[in-house]
Amino acid sequence: MAAATTAVTTTPASADESWWRGPAPSQASITAERGPFAISSTSVSDLATPGFGSATIYYPTSTTSGTFGGVAVSPGYTASESSIAWLGPRIASQGFVVITFNTNSRYDQPDARGDQLLAALDYLTGSSSVRSRVDATRLAVMGHSMGGGGTLEAAKDRPSLRAAIPLTGWNTDKTWPEVVTPTLVIGAEDDTVAPVATHSIPFYNSLTNAPERAYLELNNASHFAPNSPDEDIASSSIAWLKRFVDTDTRYTQFLCPGPTVSLLGDISDYRATCPM
Repeated sequence: MAAATTAVTTTPASADESWWRGPAPSQASITAERGPFAISSTSVSDLATPGFGSATIYYPTSTTSGTFGGVAVSPGYTASESSIAWLGPRIASQGFVVITFNTNSRYDQPDARGDQLLAALDYLTGSSSVRSRVDATRLAVMGHSMGGGGTLEAAKDRPSLRAAIPLTGWNTDKTWPEVVTPTLVIGAEDDTVAPVATHSIPFYNSLTNAPERAYLELNNASHFAPNSPDEDIASSSIAWLKRFVDTDTRYTQFLCPGPTVSLLGDISDYRATCPM
């Protein structure tokens, strides 16, 4: 399902270099298993989390780099936090505070997962033990499957979010003109649970009011690709978060013109609003 990169001219987001964290990036640095920041983690029991389940917070240990952007990550339908846990340390080590969590019920639908993503961010910035490390004005959401559908729900409900990244997202709602958050939609070519033709691609096409958007399709990948460490998911997500949560224009090079699309490569489709 190879396609050429589609470029649409938009107004680039303004950059605030005071929010940039870490050294100048390279392709090697955004695909690495760990970024430049040493990290630690803390577990949070279900009893302490208002509005969502038990959680783990991953955060840079540095106290000299200023505050960091915050990211909440939701698992998919019937899945637990462990299914998306790999994203926690991978993203945190690039200079973010990341909370991964269990949902109240494994059967929660996308709208409930969206509410829980926002509750997780509110906890992270309001009462967590690392709240002083998080910049409450620079927040993002991610999620897999119904958690990806929940990511779109959260972005619709909270326009102040800086970035949204649905991973092989599933939702009965296919149109998202209400979203005004920069959104990276990641789909999987061989997804039979949330086929890209009826989920990720319509999501991307409907994001007409998002200031920036991109669609990345993983070649020969299944719905469950986000449940295991993946360089393409990690590198594109890191670049998106850096560009829009940190306003770090050094990462634009990885988004525009974007990865190479090839029948035999890792990426079967890429579309984006460029320049960013």
